[in-house]
Amino acid sequence: MKKKGAQIFWECMVREGVEVVFGYPGGAIMPIHDAMLEFPVHHVLVRHEQGAAHMADGYARTSGKVGVAMATSGPGATNLVTGIGTAMMDSSPIVCVTGQVASEFIGGDAFQEMDVTGITLPITKHNFLITRADEIADVVREAFYIAKSGRPGPVLIDICKDAQVTETDFEYPEELSLPGYTPPVQAPTADLQRAAELIEAAERPVILAGHGVLMSDAMDELRFFAEKTQTPVAMTLLGLGGFPASHTLSLGMMGMHGEFYCNNAIQNADLLLAFGMRFDDRVTGKLDTYAPNAKKVHVEIDPSEVHKNVAVDVPLVGDLKTVLGELNTMIEPGDREEWIEEIAKWRIDTVKHDILSWPNDGQLYSTSVINHIWEETKGDRIVTTDVGQHQMWTAQYYQFERPHRLVTSGGAGTMGFGLPSAIGAWFAHPDKEIWTVVGDGGFQMTQAELATAMQEGANVKIAVINNHFLGMVRQWQEFFFEKRYVATPLHNPDFVKLAQAYDVPARRVTEPDEVLPAIEFAQKTPGPVLLDFWVEKEEIVYPMVPSGAALHDMLRRPEKPKTPLAE
Repeated sequence: MKKKGAQIFWECMVREGVEVVFGYPGGAIMPIHDAMLEFPVHHVLVRHEQGAAHMADGYARTSGKVGVAMATSGPGATNLVTGIGTAMMDSSPIVCVTGQVASEFIGGDAFQEMDVTGITLPITKHNFLITRADEIADVVREAFYIAKSGRPGPVLIDICKDAQVTETDFEYPEELSLPGYTPPVQAPTADLQRAAELIEAAERPVILAGHGVLMSDAMDELRFFAEKTQTPVAMTLLGLGGFPASHTLSLGMMGMHGEFYCNNAIQNADLLLAFGMRFDDRVTGKLDTYAPNAKKVHVEIDPSEVHKNVAVDVPLVGDLKTVLGELNTMIEPGDREEWIEEIAKWRIDTVKHDILSWPNDGQLYSTSVINHIWEETKGDRIVTTDVGQHQMWTAQYYQFERPHRLVTSGGAGTMGFGLPSAIGAWFAHPDKEIWTVVGDGGFQMTQAELATAMQEGANVKIAVINNHFLGMVRQWQEFFFEKRYVATPLHNPDFVKLAQAYDVPARRVTEPDEVLPAIEFAQKTPGPVLLDFWVEKEEIVYPMVPSGAALHDMLRRPEKPKTPLAE
């Protein structure tokens, strides 16, 4: 049967299970938009293509499916780049589809021609340039498989306009053949045995649980392993939720803004079990001093990550769920009571030093706002964030008990990620209330997506942590640049009026006793709601490991000065 390329494209998308796409039209992709009317796919009109990529990302991370973003050629395609890079750094399975000028014009600097495959080559798992209609079916099939298999990641399909309108014979490619692309699944038995021996010999082991735990759906295997061996579990930012925060073996978040007791446990461990994480610099601190007395076992599906940053004693290259399942049958039950008790003492010190030292002076603090959101939502919401101080406070004070509840930009640190990713998450779970915690700086980068949220009726609650600063940069300026606040003070718009201009209900909060009523207002109001929290301007994220410092050299919250009454 003959069909136009654009029709073939949508037929393949429907067969891949695509129900929603996020995009922005234009000349070079217009035939595909026109053909979409024949198919049961909902198109979400974004207000900027970066928002489309982040929405596809948020949808993918919370649905377990591949997210799809679309744009036209030239600037439409290049506006996707930030979102593609974000997905690449965080291994998020999205397919981005861009229109391209007709094949006869390629290389001639035609109107809105841009070499988007060349531009995105370093930040995609794979990309394709389609110049003929008969290539479309095979490419779409391959793109979705590549995006979600092995270590997931973004794939880009650039489709020339003439390929979209040309007719060709169509037969859906049921079989898939990609010679040379075989993601590893099982680790060698000999390596598993070596790892089991190290585990049984260890007295002070720590599990480092990363994003791979969630992506491989290895939460049950991780919990079984931790409980059987009595091994404490530290999590990366993207690993939060992979192990319940309330579990007695949970150490919370590790790294630059991880808890003192968590980082201390890592530095004093004799064995690190890295499960689906990549030893990035925000986790390790200074490499020369990182866990100096620990043997290291690394379970990782991407061979390029093994030994890249940290040399390990036993690499287990394979799918984490499969590898842990096999390892769980080989290990003996463990007893690490002394080690757990030692960590408990450090935990008590953390509570005294870093939590009880919170200021209590009647000011509105970001940490308190986020803690209240956690309590009032019973810790059971999907929460997205932008990047900065509020992101770290969300990781610290919103206790994630379940997987896929935190959606944030980890590797790329992309400001503007919060609102669009929350809209994408809502499309994955339209029956749920989604929260996004954003900074006043990052929010303004994609605030136009308020129109998308309102247009679609997305049940997204937006908490703007408004300190009138680019907060994390200001914090570094305070610590390391003698408070020379260069280019960080913000003259913000009235976010309440801005939201109301989009017909989004909004409320400003300036006092601590206004926080709970505002959260209740947001939860009772259908659709998107914006809460503008005017918080203390110079609040600090503690603890903090300065860049290039050892993991144990943390800057901690200053202790409260003693008063005669306290004495």
